[in-house]
Amino acid sequence: MRSHKIDHVQESKLFEGEKILVMVGLLGFLLSFGIVIYIAINGAVVLPEGNAWSAFSFDAAIGMFTLSLAAILSLSGLSPGKRKAVRWFFIIDLLYVYGAETIQHLRGINPRFSQVNETFDMIVGYLFGIDAVLMIVVSLLLAIPYFRQKKSHERPLVVLGIRYAFISLLFAFAAGAWMSIVQSRFTGSAGNLIVLHGLSFHALQTLPLLGWLTEWMQITKKKARQLIHMGSIAWTISIILIFVQTTLGHSVFEWTVLPIMSGLMLLIYAAITALSMYGDLKPLLKKYKKENVSVDWR
Repeated sequence: MRSHKIDHVQESKLFEGEKILVMVGLLGFLLSFGIVIYIAINGAVVLPEGNAWSAFSFDAAIGMFTLSLAAILSLSGLSPGKRKAVRWFFIIDLLYVYGAETIQHLRGINPRFSQVNETFDMIVGYLFGIDAVLMIVVSLLLAIPYFRQKKSHERPLVVLGIRYAFISLLFAFAAGAWMSIVQSRFTGSAGNLIVLHGLSFHALQTLPLLGWLTEWMQITKKKARQLIHMGSIAWTISIILIFVQTTLGHSVFEWTVLPIMSGLMLLIYAAITALSMYGDLKPLLKKYKKENVSVDWR
């Protein structure tokens, strides 16, 4: 049961009006499933430079990104026309990257960092790069209306989480641009940009989730916002520390100061999220114990 202490008008639902984007997101997981079957039969390596596991992880990640986008787009406050334009840009953009990543790897070509100088493959790679730049630009433009809502009348706690998520996305885009420029995911002696890239993108799921959980807690709106701020700031600090560690060319999985501090920040985020989840379940558990519900399995 949603808290009565949080004055909240639910005019827009998550995923509302975004059936096509949801289907495009699910397509990523369907492609990933198909690639797993391919790997089981043929193996992951496709000469000269294809790797089916790379296509698998990419399609799954893009699928998750698309579903997250579909979830929050209804809360953007965009006019129907602008929202439609954003929707169809991402649909076309994402269908291209699905195709380029999957088909090229199965052809034995790395779609982003290819060393093959065939004209067709070079064109696919250039278009992939242009596609990525356009996605960054449109995503940043999409972030603007969330920050303009001084007093969001629709899902203010979720919108607060979304704002923090877009801050984290800046690091994801920076890592993506970096990989495109150097034509590699590696930097320095052991730095791996893909870790920064992937974890930063996951903010689009983790931070709005925290906002959604606090909507259901029986606490004041002020306390709910404090929880979101603490969890989101901890997440953002973790991303910044990973960024610094990667920029220095070091692995984020080594036992040194920055990775350990980053891990602690993620644990703080996880603890706050778990606390919010417990706060949601606590009234239900109390009600269950009070009513002494018994289940007859016969």
